Amino acid sequence: MSSLSSLVTYESRDGIAEITINRAEKYNILTHEVVAGLNAAWHRFNASDDKVAILAGAGDKAFTAGADLKDIPHDFWRAVPGVGVAVEKPVIAATAGLVVGGGLVLVQFADLAVAAENTVLSYPEAKVGYSGGLISSLAARIPHKVAMELLLVGGSIDAKRAYEVGLVNRVVPNGEHLAAARELAAQIAANAPLVLTMLKRFVGQVIPKGTSEAAAIGRAQVEAVNTAADYHEGIAAFFAKRPPEFIGN
Repeated sequence: MSSLSSLVTYESRDGIAEITINRAEKYNILTHEVVAGLNAAWHRFNASDDKVAILAGAGDKAFTAGADLKDIPHDFWRAVPGVGVAVEKPVIAATAGLVVGGGLVLVQFADLAVAAENTVLSYPEAKVGYSGGLISSLAARIPHKVAMELLLVGGSIDAKRAYEVGLVNRVVPNGEHLAAARELAAQIAANAPLVLTMLKRFVGQVIPKGTSEAAAIGRAQVEAVNTAADYHEGIAAFFAKRPPEFIGN
């Protein structure tokens, strides 16, 4: 196991990456450091030979209790696979306990999800007074009225209800969510990578993208260009009054 930051770990085994928000004593809350760690994890996953990723939170009390309200990471979009980082390989969310705010966003953008029976999913941001907006895409993934009740009332649903509305694929006994996710991941990892990538890409083109989602994807793509080696080479060449030597990254 290796650490991408002090709060995010990455373990690779048999073609399966396990990415873990690793602050169980603080309910795996989302901080700037966690956002940076998750962003790095998705880049590492893309560059690796791993075929599928499992995203989990340490312990069984919380996948994540949401944003640190004392220092809200407003760049949370960077942590979301398919938004902050384009990810064309399958991602499975494995949840237990609290799944709050940005945690629900991470589950909605995962391709599959396994939930322990004690999982409770909620989006209370309307009660707090802020939102990054990515949650709006939930209405493209579960029934509209169910999504709107979660968003506007700020209530919660348990694992059974999440399964009934199609937000999770499996509900398993407490403590078995990681084992179930690993079994599902192994089945996926045994399949043809090109087919998996193609189907995920095609499905991504079918699912509507909300305003916030599209804006974040565009921002991530612009940022990638404006922080690339070619950007620095172009600026350096301009001031050195020489032709730039671009390398395409």
